Amino acid sequence: MRPRYSFVVPIYNEEGTLPELERRLRGLLDRLDGDAEVILVDDGSSDRSAELLDDVNARDPRFKIVRLSRNFGHQIAITAGLDHAAGDATIVMDGDLQDPPELVPELIDRWREGYEIVYAVRVDRGAEPALRRLATNLAYRLLHRLASVDLPPGAGDFRLVDRRALDQFRRLRESNRYVRGLFAWTGFRHVGVPHERGSRFAGETKYPFRKLVTLGVDGVIGFSRTPLRLAIVLGFLVSVGAFLLGLVAIGLRLAEIRVVPGWASVIVVVSFLSGVQLIVTGVLGVYVGRIYDEVKDRPLYVVRETRGFEVDPPSQPAEDPAVAGPLGGS
Repeated sequence: MRPRYSFVVPIYNEEGTLPELERRLRGLLDRLDGDAEVILVDDGSSDRSAELLDDVNARDPRFKIVRLSRNFGHQIAITAGLDHAAGDATIVMDGDLQDPPELVPELIDRWREGYEIVYAVRVDRGAEPALRRLATNLAYRLLHRLASVDLPPGAGDFRLVDRRALDQFRRLRESNRYVRGLFAWTGFRHVGVPHERGSRFAGETKYPFRKLVTLGVDGVIGFSRTPLRLAIVLGFLVSVGAFLLGLVAIGLRLAEIRVVPGWASVIVVVSFLSGVQLIVTGVLGVYVGRIYDEVKDRPLYVVRETRGFEVDPPSQPAEDPAVAGPLGGS
């Protein structure tokens, strides 16, 4: 029988957090108004997380395990869990408990009001270092302005997704994934619920600055052509500048104003133009690289094993005629 709620929780080296995560989730599941399952996606953990996950499944069959063959990354792990979710509503949350399970009933209340995607909006990141907060806020605002879809500032992956929206999401199989952007692209009715984001319960962050930058680039490149337009504008400005510089040189010549030629001006101009060419070529290369990734058509992930499922779901969702309709079938 299909559960009413599914929880998708990516896990990567969270041995210090798993006992508390299990305790808080079990308390939440017991208070819900319907059956629920928790899909814990082991994204190639190298600590004792795999052993602890097996123990969780043995104690409570509502907790199910999807174990990937290696570390595929946070966004892919979320996708793997969503591919296996069977509930009428699916809640995505991180395993570090910065996404508080206690907020889920409020997400469910907004879902009952008719919203198909209910996302948590971080209104306070006081537990994070000041420099990280500044960089994250700037990145969110930049994405909000540049992306071709509505990406609200402060909205992360912690969200509730209705079955119809999830069925459409599962049809989007692009390799370089930005999950929150893909959900926004589907166009379903959505609303935000504010919450204060706390600190990790244990362990170290799995999103250092380098990975945050990579995730931001995935969002911009995947949902905006603005970098290409900026490259065109930059090339145009440089061409105009070179033309004006030529006019100045002609004017100085006609006015018989002697200008001592020098190395500096030549080197500066050549270096500047070379830098512009490299920037434009790099932007084009990023987009071409994305095309190359897509045409290879590799599976997004490989499942090593699953535990707790009555029938093992496919590692990749097949094309479902019922999903192929305009809004996920009737």
